[in-house]
Order: sequence, then C-alpha cells, then structure tokens
Amino acid sequence: MPGPRMRGDGRKARNPKKTLLRLLSYMKKYIPILIIVLICIAVTAYAQTRSSTALGDLVDEYLLPMVETGQADFGAIGTFLLHLAAVLVVGIFCAWLYNFLMVSVAQGTQKVIRDEMFTKMQKLPLRYFDQNTAGNIMSRYTSDIDTLRQMVSQSIPQCASSIITLIVVSIKLLTTSWILCLVMVFTVFIIVRVTTFVVGRSGKYFLQQQQALGKVNGYVEELINGQRVVKVFNHENTCKKEFDQLNEDLCKNAYTAGVYANAMGPINNNLGYVQYAVLAVVGGLLVVLSGNKLLQLGALMNFMILSRTFNMPIAQISNQLNAIVLALAGAERIFDLMDEQPEVDDGYVTLVNADIAPDGTITEADHRTGHWAWKHPHKAEGTITYTELKGDIVMDQVDFSYVPDKQILYDISLYAKPGQKLAFVGATGAGKTTITNLINRFYDIEDGKIRYDGININKIKKPDLRRSLGVVLQDVNLFTGTVMENIRYGKLDATDEECIAAAKLANAHDFITRLPEGYDTMLTNNGARLSQGQRQLISIARAAVANPPVMILDEATSSIDTRTERLVQEGMDRLMEGRTVFVIAHRLSTVMNSDAIMVLDHGHIIERGTHEQLIAQKGTYYQLYTGAFELE
Repeated sequence: MPGPRMRGDGRKARNPKKTLLRLLSYMKKYIPILIIVLICIAVTAYAQTRSSTALGDLVDEYLLPMVETGQADFGAIGTFLLHLAAVLVVGIFCAWLYNFLMVSVAQGTQKVIRDEMFTKMQKLPLRYFDQNTAGNIMSRYTSDIDTLRQMVSQSIPQCASSIITLIVVSIKLLTTSWILCLVMVFTVFIIVRVTTFVVGRSGKYFLQQQQALGKVNGYVEELINGQRVVKVFNHENTCKKEFDQLNEDLCKNAYTAGVYANAMGPINNNLGYVQYAVLAVVGGLLVVLSGNKLLQLGALMNFMILSRTFNMPIAQISNQLNAIVLALAGAERIFDLMDEQPEVDDGYVTLVNADIAPDGTITEADHRTGHWAWKHPHKAEGTITYTELKGDIVMDQVDFSYVPDKQILYDISLYAKPGQKLAFVGATGAGKTTITNLINRFYDIEDGKIRYDGININKIKKPDLRRSLGVVLQDVNLFTGTVMENIRYGKLDATDEECIAAAKLANAHDFITRLPEGYDTMLTNNGARLSQGQRQLISIARAAVANPPVMILDEATSSIDTRTERLVQEGMDRLMEGRTVFVIAHRLSTVMNSDAIMVLDHGHIIERGTHEQLIAQKGTYYQLYTGAFELE
C-alpha cells in the first residue's frame, strides 16, 4: 500500500508577506476597478472626516459669533447643514459603490484561484491523493477559499479605507493643534505596540486552526463514506472518541486564536478612552491658559472627535488583521497544493486513429477507424513513423517502491502477447494491483523496463497511454448523472446505441431497463440506490464502450454474487476477445482459462504457467486450487 498520510501540520508556514503578494497578484486584471475603489474610499474618508469636524466648525464659525454679536443668522447655518448633508450623501454612495465593486473582485479572484487549484489537482500524481485525505483537500476548496473571499471583499478594502482615513485625519489633526498631536503620538504608539503583540501571538494559532479544521473535515468525510462499516462493527463509540480528540484540538486552537482576536477590540477601545481623557485634560488646559489663542473651544471639540475617528481605523485594522492572518493561513494551504510537483510526462509518442492498408502501410486518420497506431516524431530526421497498436506488453526486471527503503516489487519480468489473457494471483499486498498501476504509469518504476508494442512506456504520453487501456476496478466510482452518462464516461463521443450495446455486452442491459427511468435514471451519491453488483456492471459497460485494445480487470467480479458472476463472465469473455487482458482475481475459477497465470508472493513472481501447468507443478497454486479456501 502507499505510504502513510502526510500530517496537516507537517509544513512550516511560508513568509506571510510573500503569500500576501502572491495572493494580490491574482487581482492584477482588476486594477481599473481597484483604482475606482480607492477613489471612492478617499471620498468616503473625506466625508467621514468632514462630518467629524462639523460640530467644531459650527461652534467656532457660527454659534460663538452669534453669541458674541447677539444676532442670529440661521440662513448661514442652513447653508452649512445643506453642504454637510451633500457631502454625507456622496460619502454614503461612494461607500456603497466600493463595497459593491469589491464583491465582484472577491468573487472573480476566488473563481480564478479555485479554477487554478482544480486544474493543478488534475495534474498531480496519484501519490498525492494516497498521502492526503479527501476531506483535507476539500477543506482547501471550502473553508480556506472562504477566508480568502472575506479578506478580499471585506478586510482589504476595510484596511485601505482605514489607512486613507488615518492619513486624512492625521493631516486635519496637525492643522488643528500640533501640540495635542505630540501627546497623541505617544498614546498611539502604545496602542500599536499592543496590537502588534496580539497579532503576532494569534497568527500561529490561526494557522493551526486551519490545519486542525482540515483534519476534522478529512475524518468526517471518511466516516460518511464508511458509515456502513462503522455500524456493522459497532464502532460508533470509538469513532466518537477519535472525533472528539480531533475536535478538541480544533477547539483549543480556535479558542486560543479567538481569545487573542477578541481581546484586541476591548483593549484598543479602553486604550482609546485613556487617550481621549488625556487629550481632554491637556486640550482644556490649552484653551483656558491661552485664552483661546493657542486653541479655540470649537477646534478642541474637533480634535477630540477626530481623535476618536483616528482610533476607529486603528481598531478596524486591528480586527481585520486577524481575518487577514486567518486568510493567509488558508492561502498557504492553498498554495501548498498549487506548489505540489505535478505529474511528470516526458513522453512524445502519441496515439492516433489509423488506416492500415493490406500491405501493412499505416496512415493517420482523422476519424475513429477501430485501429490505432503509435505516432513517433523523429526531430533529428524531421520524419514521423507509425507503429500499429497491438497490445504487446513486456515487463523486464522491474523493481518498485512506494516509499524509500520499502520495496514492493522485485525483479518482475513477464510478457503479454496481443490477445493473451494474463492473470495475477496472490494474497493481499503481494503486488498484483501495483503491477497494473505501473502499466498505467500511475507510478514510475525504479529499475527495469516496461515496453508497449516495443516502445518504452516512458516515451508515450500518459494521456495517450491510458487511452489505450481499459480499466475495471474493484472500487466502483459512479458520478452524479444518468446511467447513460456514466456509461458514456468511457467514451464521451459514444452514441446512445453504442452505450446500450456496451451494456448488453456486460449483461447490464436487463437490470438497467428495469430501473424507474431506464438509461435516464439519475444516479447520485456514487449510485447508492444500486447494488454493488449492479454498480460493477455499469463500470464494466463503461470500459466496454471505450473499446480499448488492452483491458485491466482488477477484481472486477469480486463484488458480484456467484449467479451474477456467471452472467457477467460470458459478457467479460466477449469483452476480452481479441484483446490483451490483465486479470487480478481472488476467485481462481475466474482465471482458469488464462493463457498464463502469475502467482505473486511479497513482490516476487514465485510461479507462472497455465492452469494445467501449475496444477502439475503441485506448488502454491495447486494448494490454493485444491484447498477448501480462497485467497484472502
């Protein structure tokens, strides 16, 4: 079996700055929109600042002069209020507009990242999926992506708005009273230091929270898929304990991160009140002692309100930093997937449809002819040659290990001539499925050679190699869609008639026609409404419609009852007719008619021959055949 799964916390966090810059690079195409957003944020910040200074200006410029002169001029006050209302309306509109635009930016960026993730995932080797749980991978598409959406749509614009507001307010504060600004710098320095400390402590816990969430998702996904087994073996209490432990780890990390995150707001608010009190005392003294010369009453009111306006962006940035840290933790996990080494394909030989003349001349065809050929480009000579695809497969002294220092196959040599049926027999873990995985190039061998029609399979492009191989696995995967669509998965351009013919070949036609809507019956949840045998029959029909020259049957009938197996075997024999076939089976009755049977034990071929030859040898195969048990 493949190596142990990788722990979610096995990776060290990368540089958050690099992660942020990489994330922002996905927003390059939205630069025109972002410019509009920045303009709207600046207008909103101006409107907010103007509203904060309105009361002081009203006092100094209108109310105090009216008190001193004893004359009321409500017209001027009305004009002032109308001007203020217009500024606020424009600010409200700009605030709505930039939030609206950032939603489109966030959704667009999210879509691009998700598309790139999925595209990259299709290029990853099978080894990656053997080493990572499905739930852990899925959490990157769900919770991690969602944290990015929140950061782009809320945190980034909020921080930009806060920074611009800070700049505008700072300028206004300096022009109001530079003396009070000096006092304020000291208190702001304390607030920033506290914020930096809290964010620094919470960052690592947010990363651990995302990793723990991935583990919980992976465990839940496995338990949902294996719920039948859980109930059969009364494993509910054990599963609950295991889940409680994973959930407890998630709770601890989320709690610690939440404590720091939630403490930041109250701490900053209280420090803001302390700052407000200090400024009020110092400002009051300036007004009284200078007789309104250094600072007027209205200007002091403006400064006090602006100081609260100044602290508000700091508090907002502090709160959003937590969301940004969480999003960057999710982004690191996403980029971990994107940075995985893709499946290497150095092949250059391709599979093409071919017309074969009576004299053996091969020409490439632009339509399906029922014949295939390997197309060899020779760059040095500038020529192209064709080799007919016959299904001649040879393994020569092949060694293989899933993980270093744990060899699985030892010196495997075998050959399958076109049209021959080879069977692999052996206990679980003997290496039977591994051999077929190597033929498909799901994994690359460490030593030796595998040749397909005389061509080293490393020279054949992987998609073309796999297109020439039909595979029926023990574990059936049916996708959400109709029965017809699931059969057509083997050949996307197959007609309905071809799919029905394939179903008849696999003896699946009869039970399909008895379904509520026949071939148009919708399958969901991996075909949960069908029996295991029916699901396997659809899988066999899927391979049949592809009509490949080589078939790999990995325990294809293991989930089918004996009566159904007899019905299927006839269809399987027709399916295998004229093809090179590799069969893995526990039931020896299904491999008796093979041209050659390989008996494997711990990665070694210990016996080979026909059924009659192996019986005559009276070795391991003979003992299995004459015993009262089947291989386990």
